[in-house]
Amino acid sequence: RPRSIHKRGHLPHTRLRADLKAPMTDAILQYYLWLKAVHIISVVVWMAGLLYLPRLFAVHAQVAAGSEADEKFVAMESRLFRSILNPGAVVVFVLGFLLLIGTNAMSGAGWMHAKFLLVLGLGGVHGMMSKQRKAFAKGENEKSEHFFSTFGKVPAILMILIVWLVVLKPF
Repeated sequence: RPRSIHKRGHLPHTRLRADLKAPMTDAILQYYLWLKAVHIISVVVWMAGLLYLPRLFAVHAQVAAGSEADEKFVAMESRLFRSILNPGAVVVFVLGFLLLIGTNAMSGAGWMHAKFLLVLGLGGVHGMMSKQRKAFAKGENEKSEHFFSTFGKVPAILMILIVWLVVLKPF
């Protein structure tokens, strides 16, 4: 346990943790560990949706447009976006931005720049899935089950690269 961490696991208000060398605003310093914890939980929630939705699309692609099953898939995909994907993404980006600004993490950390670009890539994947969800809802899907099975690997690969960067900080 780092010396500067209070025995109950709270970040002291008067000292920075050893791994936080950058200046931080008082508010973010005060709530840093809470913000970081909620950020990580939101990442898990968002990734759950990003990993599950392509599989749902793959099964949906096998269903006839306008059928009863199609309507159920459209409803499930819509609920997944409203209750998991969109809230998770919003919290990830808002807290990520606050943590970046508060810790000045972008200054000189090459791994953080790479992580930032990969997270933007996940945001792009989210946008593509949103567009595809709307195409299914309109009965205009033109993509195959194989496409969605392959596309579903993209968020997993991005997630692996992001975790690798965050844990190893290679550059």
